[in-house]
Amino acid sequence: MIKPVVLAVASDQHHNIVKPVQSSITLVKQWGVEGDAHAGTTIQHRYDKRRNPDAPNLRQIHLMHAELFDQVQAQGLVVKPGEMGENITTRGLDILNLPRGTHLKIGKAVIEVTGLRNPCKYLNQIVVGLMTACLAKYDDGTLFPQSGVMGIIIEGGEVRAGDKIEVILPPEPYQRLVAV
Repeated sequence: MIKPVVLAVASDQHHNIVKPVQSSITLVKQWGVEGDAHAGTTIQHRYDKRRNPDAPNLRQIHLMHAELFDQVQAQGLVVKPGEMGENITTRGLDILNLPRGTHLKIGKAVIEVTGLRNPCKYLNQIVVGLMTACLAKYDDGTLFPQSGVMGIIIEGGEVRAGDKIEVILPPEPYQRLVAV
């Protein structure tokens, strides 16, 4: 079994779908990724900001599991780190099944997982069919998004490819992630 690791990091100061891969990113406590368009204490996602501009930002950082890239590639869809708008691409971490409130420690930085990321129609601009490929069903038939998780920054620090990820679970009973 692969130990959880950061595969790539990305950020963009503009609200683009694709975020360019960087050599490192700096996480700022209670803010997000330094210089990224989604950083801030209140919601920065354009659609949500129009609906409720004062809502707390539970989407300061977006993490994506590289295993999704493997999964969609088996369907003929090729996606690379940063192309789905994520700030951190992971390998060896089952991020979709982490309980809400899980802390991910990467170096000095600590991220609290707040929820699942809903896939949006803009994913189809990257590769046609990508949005649908990012949806799955729980055993009870409920749809759930597979397009990564969102989080907030609990402790700041620099993150780069190759950094190890330590998983710190919240106290039980665990709460299943829902879209934020």
